[in-house]
Amino acid sequence: MGLFDSIKREVTFFSALSRTNNWMKDLSPDSQVLLPDNWEAICDQFNSKPAIMFEGKTWTYGQFDGRANLYAHWAVSIGLKAGDVVSLFMQNRPDYLAAWYGLTKVGVIVALINHNLQGPSLLHCVTIAKSKAAIVGAEQADLWSTIDGQLTGVSVWAAGGLIPNANDLDRALNAQSNKRPSRAYREMLTAKDPCLYVYTSGTTGNPKAATLSHLRTQGMSRSFIAATKTGPGDRVYCPLPLYHGTGGICGVGLVLNTGATLVLRRKFSATQFWDDIVDNECTVFAYIGELFRYLVSVPPHPKEQTHKLKSCFGNGLRPDVWARAEERFKIPLICEFYGSTEGNVSFINVEGKLGAVGRIPGYLKKRFNVELVRFDIEEEKPIRNEEGLCEKCAFDEVGEAIGKIDTTNVRARFDGYANDKAASEKKLLRDVFEKGDLWFRTGDLLKQDKLGYFYFVDRIGDTYRWKSENVSTNEVGEALCIYPGIEQANVYGVDVPHADGRAGMAVIVAPKPIDLAALSAHVRTELPSYAVPLFLRFQTEMEVTGTFKYRKVDLVKAGFDPAQISDPMVWMNPATRLYEPLTAEIYEAFQLGQIRY
Repeated sequence: MGLFDSIKREVTFFSALSRTNNWMKDLSPDSQVLLPDNWEAICDQFNSKPAIMFEGKTWTYGQFDGRANLYAHWAVSIGLKAGDVVSLFMQNRPDYLAAWYGLTKVGVIVALINHNLQGPSLLHCVTIAKSKAAIVGAEQADLWSTIDGQLTGVSVWAAGGLIPNANDLDRALNAQSNKRPSRAYREMLTAKDPCLYVYTSGTTGNPKAATLSHLRTQGMSRSFIAATKTGPGDRVYCPLPLYHGTGGICGVGLVLNTGATLVLRRKFSATQFWDDIVDNECTVFAYIGELFRYLVSVPPHPKEQTHKLKSCFGNGLRPDVWARAEERFKIPLICEFYGSTEGNVSFINVEGKLGAVGRIPGYLKKRFNVELVRFDIEEEKPIRNEEGLCEKCAFDEVGEAIGKIDTTNVRARFDGYANDKAASEKKLLRDVFEKGDLWFRTGDLLKQDKLGYFYFVDRIGDTYRWKSENVSTNEVGEALCIYPGIEQANVYGVDVPHADGRAGMAVIVAPKPIDLAALSAHVRTELPSYAVPLFLRFQTEMEVTGTFKYRKVDLVKAGFDPAQISDPMVWMNPATRLYEPLTAEIYEAFQLGQIRY
């Protein structure tokens, strides 16, 4: 790299860092300025300007704020008060945003629930949040029916239509005022109080409700404004689910903090993506890595290079797909980032460095709370030296990313998981570099090169990523083990050709033959679609470590290759939705891309 390139790199980095710091400088945990205060000010400033475009209709900022006010008054009318929780179980549409924005106006905490969940996982998410009420989109009726009658003390309200055993929210909203509720409903709160619960899969089995304070939500919603150079004249395209932090908070925040316009899609479509981008004159969009893989996998679209895009942001973009996307789509800047909903470690690749998730120059290292520590893959924990302390990684050495916790810093806080002290404690790492210090464990393996660029390597242990979702091996294992005849299940993620992330695979110990059709139906009922294990391997005895932990390293390496595995295996055929014998021919079809998930 020449001198000119080095100077350009540093100027780009410092410019983005300075502008991001300007967006964050007024945030404080003790501030009485909350997220709805920020967004009400924007709605006043841009009252008649388009805020949201969705399926041929446009909402102005004034209309959006008025709709949110209906939800606020409704909450008060049914007795909800500041600190109470409402679960939101709805697919993408403007009312999703109006609902949670409106509820925060009166201090209500909103639990954003993955709209793919059903059965035990869905029930857990509603109950762990201690919800007083639930808003259920009518399109979710079938999934909601899997827990109907199992909730106690939760009033259920159907939006956009009627569902059995639920109150009519549409009718109730029509009886409310669209004027702003008094700020007195939230005046007792400060920015460190909870705003949202956003669910994340970890190592404890069920989804955990990450607590997002107003401070954290404000920070997340502003994080990418500087990097993407978003302003009032931009149109931001969001095809991602609104229950995700990337689309629902960061993407939406690009709009509701700047006066830009949100072009919202109900669900991502690779074939309609470029029509949406070009026809709506979008300039920025939010992505997850799988989105780009789908885009480069479909035939060229006549509009894919006629867009007005200036940037996009997201995470999970694999280097091979990244290179193809840059060449094919000519997007000026791809801002890949690293971070988690609840964590205090985050980076943004503002320079578009292929494959990197961000950068911290060596001369600024002390200004950031991030370190990589040496990690024992087999034991799944950081390595300790003779003094009992962790050791920092060398350049290009893979280690776990950790972040020092500072409750006064919006970027360095960890607010834990709602009503789950045990899960929160598991994310803490104590006595790291000195006795008494406290750090957050990301559960992710990264490496850093000599120029300061960070690269994501893998997730640790009990969680893997598939179809843009984090999947807990414990949750999948529990669902398998409640099936009659299965004694043990060791779940892990395996690489699948032509797909991002890792697909679920499990070693099954069952003394008698299993009815594969019945098992297929069972896992589809008990688990979200993305968590259904796609490969099963049958053994007579489970391999364990000396401490009785399941061995996974060799299993992951072998994958589902019949040439390396003598055990019987089956695969979930997407056409029949049944487990079927996995042969060498089927495996070869995966390698050639003839079978894809």
